[in-house]
Amino acid sequence: MTALSSLCQDEVDESAKSSYFNLYFLSLDVSLAFPQATPASQFPPPASDYYQFDDLLTSEERVVRLKVRECMEKEIAPIMTKYWEKAEFPFHVVPKLSAMRISGGTIKGYGCPGLSITATAIGLAEIARVDASCSTFILVHSLTMLTIALCGSEAHKQKYLPSLAQLTSIGCWALTEPDYGSDASALKTTAIKVEGGWILEGQKRWIGNSTFADVLVIFARNTTTNQINGYIVKKNAPGLTSTKIENKIGLRMVQNGDILLKKVFVPDEDRLPGVDSFKDTSKVLAVSRVMVSWQPIGISTGVYDMCHRRYLYLMRTDYLVSILSRIQARFCNKFDFSTVLHSHDKLYNFQAWISSKARETLSLGRELLGGNGTVTDFLVAKAFCDLEPIYTYEGTYDINTLVTGREITGIASFKPAFSAQRSRL
Repeated sequence: MTALSSLCQDEVDESAKSSYFNLYFLSLDVSLAFPQATPASQFPPPASDYYQFDDLLTSEERVVRLKVRECMEKEIAPIMTKYWEKAEFPFHVVPKLSAMRISGGTIKGYGCPGLSITATAIGLAEIARVDASCSTFILVHSLTMLTIALCGSEAHKQKYLPSLAQLTSIGCWALTEPDYGSDASALKTTAIKVEGGWILEGQKRWIGNSTFADVLVIFARNTTTNQINGYIVKKNAPGLTSTKIENKIGLRMVQNGDILLKKVFVPDEDRLPGVDSFKDTSKVLAVSRVMVSWQPIGISTGVYDMCHRRYLYLMRTDYLVSILSRIQARFCNKFDFSTVLHSHDKLYNFQAWISSKARETLSLGRELLGGNGTVTDFLVAKAFCDLEPIYTYEGTYDINTLVTGREITGIASFKPAFSAQRSRL
């Protein structure tokens, strides 16, 4: 080898070494090589309050919003993709979720936060903005609390609500059955009166938190009256088993379970006195519908914030405008109708419409991010999947649309025996 060729080879070797080490160190921090590809674990702050929605909130509501936002961005965002991928629940963050003081929402006393309906809704939306699974966990847990608060005895409230409010015990709400989701009022689980209590027999499906809940609210048909009653069942009760539903495409951190009840004894003192028929169950569902409708809004807001931060071609800012306008339309709709009308005992079924529009909004975000929009490390892909169960779990879109049509026209286009109720997570 000539001196010149040797020198050239040395330069090639040094160049190769330099490239190798550059690639090695860049691999330690991908964001250095691809600054436009920062994963969702570094959750972006809100892009803007373009329509100045904060001005509509009270000081209390703004405090709740900021407190929840800070906790979710700091404590949940860094770990959520890891647990979502594994379909496991991050139990170690439960104390952090408890510190947000959102569980139980509007319930007053018994250690509960006693928030306004708007503050509760805004808090849930802020949770969903970062992670829909955590918002569903809180929603299901709070639904358990609300049922006890509205339909339980004073002894029930004193016994269960304080620990549920602190999340030192966890609740689940079991209405849906394998064959009865949207038609939940036709449930087949039975409650047979025996001396000193009741024997529950049946199955429940899609019950969130059920694999680890300490307190289970179970709805069953009283075989004497043929009416639906409510019962409190404790964790590890003899005859009670809950099996995790595997392989979900969305809300993967939520532990949904199949519950089997085989001669489960419930003492008389654990029957909820305020649930004598399905109409009483509807009292709880009425508040739940308000809260569930805020989840798609929160998810859409998070997608907008993520898209706003991403590298974007200027010609695609029309997508951002479209996403933002859709979100603000949902915000205004829910603020005006759900929260205000709820205070006057008037509720309408907006969940089907809002979840459908959120689907359209998230599809814009997924398209906008291109390839990154298909990777779960990025919020948009994860949120895109998480919205699918929410689109269904208050009842299918078709059934909710038929229910809304009945409210508009007064004419039911489905058989009278078919209930207007929703399947439950």
